[in-house]
Amino acid sequence: MPLADRIRPESLDDIVGQRHLLGDNQPFKSIVNSKYLPNMIFYGPSGTGKTTVAKIIAKKSNMKLHYINGTNASLSDIKDVISDTNTIFGQNGILLYLDEIQYLNKKQQQSLLEYIENGSITLIASTTENPYFYIYNAILSRCTVFEFKPVSHNDIMPAIKRAFSYMEKELNTSINYDNDALNHIAYSCGGDVRKAINTVELCAISAKNFHVDLELARKLTQRNGNKYDRQGDEHYDLLSALQKSIRGSDENAALHYLARLLDAGNIISPCRRLLVIACEDIGLAYPNVIPIVKSCVDIAFQLGLPEARIPLANAVILLATSPKSNSAYCAINEALDDVKNGKIGEFPRCLQNMHFDGEGNKNIGQNYKYPHNFNNHFVKQQYMPDILKNKCYYKFGNNKAEQLALKYRNKILED
Repeated sequence: MPLADRIRPESLDDIVGQRHLLGDNQPFKSIVNSKYLPNMIFYGPSGTGKTTVAKIIAKKSNMKLHYINGTNASLSDIKDVISDTNTIFGQNGILLYLDEIQYLNKKQQQSLLEYIENGSITLIASTTENPYFYIYNAILSRCTVFEFKPVSHNDIMPAIKRAFSYMEKELNTSINYDNDALNHIAYSCGGDVRKAINTVELCAISAKNFHVDLELARKLTQRNGNKYDRQGDEHYDLLSALQKSIRGSDENAALHYLARLLDAGNIISPCRRLLVIACEDIGLAYPNVIPIVKSCVDIAFQLGLPEARIPLANAVILLATSPKSNSAYCAINEALDDVKNGKIGEFPRCLQNMHFDGEGNKNIGQNYKYPHNFNNHFVKQQYMPDILKNKCYYKFGNNKAEQLALKYRNKILED
């Protein structure tokens, strides 16, 4: 067995991280310690304690435990669980731990509904995918979702030290380790306790003279824990973090999230998002940023990775340090809301294409005033439909470029 399984905690107090669930006075801990277990779904990345918590709950509950892994489960496996509900084995209830439930199809999930509903089976399911996207609503409505989060490097550190102590006992020797090696393992595991502990095992059995230094830790961890799935939550969280960091004028954070996207080999998504940011968040405060960012994106596609990182870094820093305005973004959204709500109305007569007015039309002639024939190439006339007359979508932003435009607008109105 891997070291992470050999030293798996046997009580909730021994689990590192997840203080929002397992801390004192937290509702989840009270639920687990009670004799009434609800149906639960544990959602979070690998190595954060979902399976460990489920096994501890099963042991405390005195219920018959069944374990099914959704990656290779069949309908017959579920039927075997159901068959225990009316036997002596199920007299204290059946606890089904269903790992990776997102891999079960609709029929397999639905086969459990009746037994979850009547309480014959208590379900604890775990998933690394967003349950609201990958688990059927009928199951979700009968379960409470608890989110497990990546464990911080500070919380992982006690588990790493415990793993080294365990290896010392197994190898019957003393293992020396440098603090920077421990820190590297804690940081590089990306919040995955299992990965950190298994790295400790590799370090312990391969260290010369049983001394673990930073160089050895780097060789065995190899890469950081950059969890990334182009179809999963991590993808959209990274893009959201990139845009919000730029919007918040934090170029350093924005570069970090760009680096994580590029490290995963994704060049298309950040390029598309940077173009959106240029128009949405900087916009009319610095209109020239839009063609500049477009040029950076074009260069990035022509270069490809790894060189594409350079023009994209230029774009990120420029956007983050530019003045911000979402005035155009807000204006078009408000206009679209009116259109979707049916506020359309007839065209003002002066805007209609010139055509035959028809017999009996009292409003003869188009009466359109050609702005270029007037001072400053401007003349006041109605352009909005009557239903939206005097409606104002665009508000000039409080930045140099838009305030200059406002000053010009007021000037021609006065003239």
